[in-house]
Amino acid sequence: MTAIERSRTVAVVGAGTMGQGIAQVALLAGHRVLIYDINAALASDGAGIVQDRVERMAAKGRIDRTEAEDAISRIAPAAGLADLAAAALVVEAVVEDAGVKRALFRALEEVVAPDALLATNTSSLSVTELAAGLAHPGRFLGLHFFNPAPLLPLVEVVSGFATDPAAAESAYATVLGWGKTPVRCADTPGFIVNRIARPFYAEAFAVYEEQGADPATIDAVLRESGGFKMGPFALTDLIGQDVNEAVTRSVWESFFRSPKFTPSLAQCRLVQSGRLGRKSGHGWFPYGPDAVLPQPHTAGPEEAPAEVTVVGDLGPASELAALLEEAGIAVTATEHGGPYIQLPGEGQLVLADGKTSVEFADVVYFDLALDYRGCTRVALSASADTSERTLAEAVGLFQKLGKKVSVIGDVPGMIVARTVAMLIDLTADAVARGAASAEDVDTAMRLGVNYPLGPAEWHDRLGRDWAYDLLHHLDERCPGGRYAPSLALFKLGYAAGDEDESGDTE
Repeated sequence: MTAIERSRTVAVVGAGTMGQGIAQVALLAGHRVLIYDINAALASDGAGIVQDRVERMAAKGRIDRTEAEDAISRIAPAAGLADLAAAALVVEAVVEDAGVKRALFRALEEVVAPDALLATNTSSLSVTELAAGLAHPGRFLGLHFFNPAPLLPLVEVVSGFATDPAAAESAYATVLGWGKTPVRCADTPGFIVNRIARPFYAEAFAVYEEQGADPATIDAVLRESGGFKMGPFALTDLIGQDVNEAVTRSVWESFFRSPKFTPSLAQCRLVQSGRLGRKSGHGWFPYGPDAVLPQPHTAGPEEAPAEVTVVGDLGPASELAALLEEAGIAVTATEHGGPYIQLPGEGQLVLADGKTSVEFADVVYFDLALDYRGCTRVALSASADTSERTLAEAVGLFQKLGKKVSVIGDVPGMIVARTVAMLIDLTADAVARGAASAEDVDTAMRLGVNYPLGPAEWHDRLGRDWAYDLLHHLDERCPGGRYAPSLALFKLGYAAGDEDESGDTE
C-alpha cells in the first residue's frame, strides 16, 4: 500500500483541540476533511475553527489566498457516522477511555469501506487492545500526533499485534506526505516518547527526594549543563502534574510495575494536594501575578587554583584540559591512573560515575555537560568529609571557566549524568525488544520532547561503556533494580567493541 491519495476523504472523530489540529493538517495537505463529534455543535464549531485558522494563515501570507479558499471549501462537519462512508482514513481523537474507543471503531467498521484505514490518536492506551473485537484488525493502527498537531512535526505510527504491515506503511507514507516526520513503533507501553522520557522526570524527582537539590537548582542544571530546553519541574508544571503522573503510572502498570518506571512519591503527594501546576496556580513552583519563582543555588566566588594535573583520560570531559589552559590555569597531564583532575590541596575532581564522594578521602564530583565549552552552569557534589579547600578549589576552577556553579548533595550519578545514562539504557532495551529503531527513537526524542541529543547519539558520544558503568555503580549503591543496566546495554557495549592486536574483542 502507498500513501492515501489527496483526492480521498480523511475523517476525524472528536472535535476537540487535537481533533481540530489533525483535521487542519490533513486539510492543508489537500484532502477533503470531515469532522464528526457525538456533540453535533462541537463538530460544527470545530470545522469553523479550522476554517478560521486557515483564513488567518492566508491573511498573514503563510499560504496563498486561492489555496486557503480551496481548503476552506473542503472541510465540513458530519452529522453522523454514516457520513464518513467515503473516508479512506479515519483518525479518532476522543476521550482516553478504552471502552468508548472500542465501541466507536466497531461502529466505524459497519460504515467505512474494507480498504479504509482506522487510526487512534491515543497516547497511552494499547493499540492491540483497542483493535480487539474488530472484524478487520489488520487495518487498525495508532497515529499519535503531538499537540499542537499543526506545529509539531512528530507522529508515532504504532503497529498493534494484528496490524497489517502494509497498512502501517500506507499510514507512514501518508503522514510523511502531509509534511510530518513519522517514526515507526511497536505497540509498547508509552510508545516511544512517553516510554523513553520517563527518566527525565523520574531522576530529577529522585534527586529531590534524596535531598540532593531543590527543584529550581535541578532544573537549572539540566538546562544550563545538560542542554535540555526546560527542566522537568517546570515542564511538568506546564503539562499538569496530574497528567504527567498519570502517564508515568500507566507506563509503570503496563510494564507490570517494573522498578525502572516507579512513580515519584513526591509528585503523587503534589497531585493529592491539588498543586497541579500552572493551571491550578501552584505546582513545584508558584504562579500568578505576585508569584516569586525560586532561584537555583549558585555558589559564591572562590579563587581558582593556579595549576592542576589531569590524570588519565577524562573521557566525556576531556575538553576541560584545553579550556583550563585557555583560562590561564597551568595544566600538567599524566597518562597513568585516574581519570580525575588533581587539585593543589591534594583533593580530586572526578566526573560523575555513579559512586559517592563519601567513599573517598577527598573527592568532589562534577556533573556531565552536553558541551563543557558552551555550558553556563556546572554542578558539583561533595560529602561532609570533603575538605573545604578542595570544594573551594573545585568551585573556583569552574568559575574561572566562566561557569556558574551549583553545589548539590552527595548523590550518586548527580543530575545530568544519571538522567542521560537512564535514557540510554531504556533506549537500548526498547530497541533490543523491537519497539523501535535507534534512529527512530533519536528522532522521536529530539522532535517530540526537544532533547538536545537522542539517547543513541548520547551513547555514541559518551562511549560504549560509559552508561553501563555508571548504572552498574548506581545499582550497587541503590539496589532494587531501578538502575540495573539492561542486558541490551551490556551487549551494546560488546557489539561496539574494538579488537585488540591479538584479534580478541576487548
